[in-house]
Amino acid sequence: MNPDGTFGLSAVPVIVASLALVVIAVAISLRLRVGVERSIVWAAIRATVQLIAVGLLFRLIFQSSLAELWAWLWVTAMAAVSVAVILRRAPRVPGITWPAITAVAGSAVLSIIVIFGFGVLELEPVRLVVIVGITLGNAMPSAVGGVAQTVALVRNRPGEVEALLALGMKRPHVVRYIAPQAARLALVPHIERTKVVGLIALPGAMTGLLLAGVEPLDAVVLQLLVMLIVLGAVAVSVLATVVSVAGTTVGPDMTLAAWAAQGDGNG
Repeated sequence: MNPDGTFGLSAVPVIVASLALVVIAVAISLRLRVGVERSIVWAAIRATVQLIAVGLLFRLIFQSSLAELWAWLWVTAMAAVSVAVILRRAPRVPGITWPAITAVAGSAVLSIIVIFGFGVLELEPVRLVVIVGITLGNAMPSAVGGVAQTVALVRNRPGEVEALLALGMKRPHVVRYIAPQAARLALVPHIERTKVVGLIALPGAMTGLLLAGVEPLDAVVLQLLVMLIVLGAVAVSVLATVVSVAGTTVGPDMTLAAWAAQGDGNG
């Protein structure tokens, strides 16, 4: 790090060194013919390009006289991309659009109200983007996981749904049968990560604040607030999408919907 607190060209050796584990992983994949080396390399390249682009955009926000407008446009774009990703996971599932929009928008609005509305942080353009980005960055993948788990569960076990319908069960009964299983599978990874915070994992926000010299307890309090907001947003997003997809497994004539009997669990 330079004396002025910036990295500049001195960061290049650090970035190169950080690639060591990536190179080892690629080598192992090639040696064992696992077939994931291209995905690993592409993920590393994509992350690098995207983070550099984000850094340039943050500089634009800091320096622009329209910083607030840029920030809100950025937040809107993040929400739109999140919805698009969720819909892409269930292209043939009807009625998922509005639940996806509600889950994403609700998560973003909740984080903004709690963090800025209650005065935890002063509303500034970059802070707005960061907080919403943290929330959607966790809620969106979890919602995608919920959709994928629900679709896979129904398509892998259509006979069970048809049996319920044959016994005279209605849509709410089918939802109560499918949703708990899919929701648990989608929520387990995030719940487990939350359980080990402070024991195994040190969250990024807290780590960044500590490295910036913030008082440890202040860093912990802010991290705890963000973590709980994210946990709530993840849970609500998963439940909203899972219940919505599960509800579409039953057609208007109380038979298994056409999408649920097609193809594999990938939509």
